Amino acid sequence: MNKTELIEHIAKQADISKAAATRALEALISGVKTTLKKGNTVSLVGFGTFAVNKRAARSGRNPRTGATIKIKAAKVPKFRPGKALKDAVN
Repeated sequence: MNKTELIEHIAKQADISKAAATRALEALISGVKTTLKKGNTVSLVGFGTFAVNKRAARSGRNPRTGATIKIKAAKVPKFRPGKALKDAVN
């Protein structure tokens, strides 16, 4: 399912226009991004939790030349599914 299909699904399920569904989805995405950028987590009970993990700096290897390169430390978004979502999939 891509973003357009998700918007259509939201519009049907909530009985709202596609424009309103688009605004709702964009607001959700924006809220999650803003919260994660601040270093906080977003928990949706029954669905899952969005969080930020810190990845340490490490050394890697350029596959083309074989030379060792330094990879910077980074913050990485992480999603941990909730029990209800896991049960729905299985």
